[in-house]
Amino acid sequence: MAEHPTGVPIPLEPRVTRLLAPNASAYTFTGTQTHLVGTEDVAVIDPGPDDPAHIAALLRVIGDRPVRAILVTHHHRDHSPGSRPLAAATGAPIVGAAPTHVSGGDPRHDEAFDAAYAPDRVMADGDTVSGRDWTLTALATPGHTSNHLAFALPESGALFSGDHVMGWATSVVSPPDGDMGDYMASLEMLLARDDRVYYPGHGEAVERPQRLVRGMLGHRKQREGQILRLLRDGAIVSLPAMVASMYVGLDPRLVRAAERSTLAHLLDLHRRDIIVQEDGGWRTR
Repeated sequence: MAEHPTGVPIPLEPRVTRLLAPNASAYTFTGTQTHLVGTEDVAVIDPGPDDPAHIAALLRVIGDRPVRAILVTHHHRDHSPGSRPLAAATGAPIVGAAPTHVSGGDPRHDEAFDAAYAPDRVMADGDTVSGRDWTLTALATPGHTSNHLAFALPESGALFSGDHVMGWATSVVSPPDGDMGDYMASLEMLLARDDRVYYPGHGEAVERPQRLVRGMLGHRKQREGQILRLLRDGAIVSLPAMVASMYVGLDPRLVRAAERSTLAHLLDLHRRDIIVQEDGGWRTR
């Protein structure tokens, strides 16, 4: 897209540059956004897919500056595979989200996972990496995935929010690795912070992040209310029927994503003892 050129460095602030990977899709919007942090030495956040053109573009922008770390917010195939060729080219360690593998009997449950992802260092909540003029602090933000991290840049008040908060749509929460209760708790945690701006993995920078987070929490609570209304009076309703009722006019390519997030809501309601599953569907208690 002309307004979203791939491989072109876009300065966002003195310490932060963005490059867009050429992997636009119904799930990734214009593509995965890789962020370079630092001036004299750099960190690379979410190097994206293992795409030679994108890796070459990153190396051109990095130039002869040392790369202190390659950070990964989570292990989806549009975020982490590029870490390996970039590490081979720069000698930088791969750090960030923990490796994980989940299978619920259906191989599609982990089809988005980068099975080869193997960080040199796993970062926990509060862990940091730093360079000459930057520090990145890991924030545990599970929900979209169980291992999702965001990274705060205290020198400027920016937060690299990965797929937890995006600039174009709400995240897909796909069980068993995705968890709606964790997702909501992570949003509440971010709402309590005072970050100035979010730089997400997809979509434009979020200039009023607390307002967006409040809206996302409200959106999810509205979805929960829709589900409970559909199940009112003990009616047993199937997952496909719920999605057809709640997501009128949805792009057919996104139906499965809507089903996964709806299932995440159902499992959360079940865990809270509000609904039960029976006869191939769900009903209220």
